[in-house]
Amino acid sequence: MLGKKHFEVKTVNGVLMGNGSISIKGVHLNVHSFFIDGILIDAGARSLEKHFIPFFKELKIDQAILTHYHEDHSGCASFLQNELSVPIYMNNLMIASCKKKADYPLYRQLFWGKRRPFTAQPITDSFQSSRVLWQVINTPGHAADHFAFLNTETGQLFTGDLYCQEKTKVVLREEHVPDIIASLKRVLTYDFEDVFCSHAGYLREGRVALTRKLEYLLNLESTILKLHEEGKSVEEINHELFPKTYPITRFSRGEWHSIHIVRSVISQNKVTVKS
Repeated sequence: MLGKKHFEVKTVNGVLMGNGSISIKGVHLNVHSFFIDGILIDAGARSLEKHFIPFFKELKIDQAILTHYHEDHSGCASFLQNELSVPIYMNNLMIASCKKKADYPLYRQLFWGKRRPFTAQPITDSFQSSRVLWQVINTPGHAADHFAFLNTETGQLFTGDLYCQEKTKVVLREEHVPDIIASLKRVLTYDFEDVFCSHAGYLREGRVALTRKLEYLLNLESTILKLHEEGKSVEEINHELFPKTYPITRFSRGEWHSIHIVRSVISQNKVTVKS
């Protein structure tokens, strides 16, 4: 099988965390599924299904809630639905797309496998688990359909891919940094303690971590606009702020790239992009 794979399970403050990882050609990626009070948050990647499926089978899952449609979060949704009869819920924006055969670049299929079609139900602004009311928070930016979920009893916030790391250097072509900034501001208005990120895992000082990421992106946005006002092109700004080329940029043929950060900031602020 292509790539090195690893899976581990641990429990933090009542949340069971299944973490699968895969390494290919120097690029290492991982993704979590979280379980608490009968709720499974995110369905892992199909490339790691031999690890995620035994994990799922040990749980009494009442419903699976997806933070967004990306294949590393929805890859085993069809198994949950067809083999374990688990209902799937997600943002209505991508439900129709997930009913169809998955279509995304080959390198993503190599990492995460090819997601099978599944049928999800739309989620509202809140949902109920066996003992807890959950708040659904709209957090677009990484993906148009991205949600975060707040356990209102425990104050635990599940942020999907809103955080990932403090100092973002590369993003997907579809990502929109100004929307990520707005989403971070939105979640920080809520009362929460623990933060569980789908890639970074448990953030011990979650509010501090999200605040630091927001501050980093605000400073980055300000710098990008200043450099553009000085007459520098997108490429010049990108080279000045992000001189290093990361392995994922080469591996993805530019779908992951720092230049998407620069372009999204300039586009949002309605400044003519100088090429």
